[in-house]
Amino acid sequence: MTELLVPPAATAPGQTRVVRAGVAPGTVVRCGATDTLLSGMAVSLVFLYERAVPVDRLAAGLAAALARVPVFGGSLRTTPGGLPEIVCDDAGVPLTVADSPDPLAVAAGRMTLPTAGFVDTVPAGRDRPADAPLTSVKVTRLGDGGMVVGCSWHHAIGDLQSFMLLMRAWSAAVEGTPPPEVVLVADREAQLDSVLPAHAVGRSGYRLPDAEEREHLGRELRAAPRANRIVQVYFAPAEVDRMRAAYSVEADRRLSTNDAVLGHLLATIRRLDGDTAARRLAMPVNYRRHVGLPPAAVGNLVSEVDFVCAPAARPAEIAAAVRAAVDDFVGTHLSVRANREFLARIGPDRVFDTMPVGFDPENRTFFLTNWSRAGAYDVTFDGGRPACFCPEIPLPTAWSSWLVEGFGGVGHLATVVVPARLAGRLRTDSGLHVFRDPADELPPLAAEIRKLA
Repeated sequence: MTELLVPPAATAPGQTRVVRAGVAPGTVVRCGATDTLLSGMAVSLVFLYERAVPVDRLAAGLAAALARVPVFGGSLRTTPGGLPEIVCDDAGVPLTVADSPDPLAVAAGRMTLPTAGFVDTVPAGRDRPADAPLTSVKVTRLGDGGMVVGCSWHHAIGDLQSFMLLMRAWSAAVEGTPPPEVVLVADREAQLDSVLPAHAVGRSGYRLPDAEEREHLGRELRAAPRANRIVQVYFAPAEVDRMRAAYSVEADRRLSTNDAVLGHLLATIRRLDGDTAARRLAMPVNYRRHVGLPPAAVGNLVSEVDFVCAPAARPAEIAAAVRAAVDDFVGTHLSVRANREFLARIGPDRVFDTMPVGFDPENRTFFLTNWSRAGAYDVTFDGGRPACFCPEIPLPTAWSSWLVEGFGGVGHLATVVVPARLAGRLRTDSGLHVFRDPADELPPLAAEIRKLA
């Protein structure tokens, strides 16, 4: 195993060190319209490991990863025109160490909750301090020898695939394996102009709520921690295979696993809610491969598909609608140019007043973030793969959801936020696992987590 240069720092619980690459390339990355519209947000997620790794090794590996993907350790500044730029100045990433008496299973059952304290969320938005970090890491050592790695990054840097380049570089540094390729450009809009098809216009993925809607959204956000609950649902591999096969036959077309799981989950929630109205569904899509950008490109290279679910739509109908929307993505939903026009119309001063079109709890728009196939379970440290991976949800707003691979990368794990009145029904509904066979083997961790549906 490759020896890493260990940076000097204390590792006592509760202490924080700033990890730096030790080199500042000075590259200035001009953010694009989508990056700018996302600059009021941070993204937080959690990796759970069965065996802790010495924090000094992790810190040294992170330093090497920041040299590879320097935007995550840089600074954010605003141009005279009001647009954000990322300066690769090696400002660094705070890494905090904590101890918890909880065992692995208890930590897994709490890892989505901000009250668990597994993530130090980076500031974003109007009130963000100028010197605030763009990325943070918190390592929590568990009572049974396990480890939680909680990460947060400013959304202007990039999407999940961008962040996974940092995680893969971090893992490679600790493991002594080759690091991933990274494609970092100074002008993100110019990069997009070189690949966007002429017919890709779409419609903006953002809107500017009026005063009445802003007031309603404010009430929703203030009430969310009391009114809503986070429910996690695990679907075993054989269960998903049966689900996909059945819905593909019913829809008379080939469906992906994600299509089938989403159709099944959304139809179940609507049935339990007694909701027979037409509702919208929104889902971000990584468009790198659609326009010929390499997987290693850094940025917010995602655009939402959205469509109306018909009243009382069956699972197979929803799944087929998802597949049709993704298949027609470039012609209908690729919103790069529309986002530019929207930003030019409202001006950068109003960016923090905007909302994603898919965020519409008043009309029960179901917003799914699909993080499966991102390679999260390949992020190994000292040979240990994650036992679990999921988002940390700082504010539980109803009708939002995430889909990732399940425990140890097996099966699928859905994390959904629903009103409290629905949470109990969803956890106990007999139809939720209609495709599960009693003989299906579940991962040991899944059987140990309380309240897992």
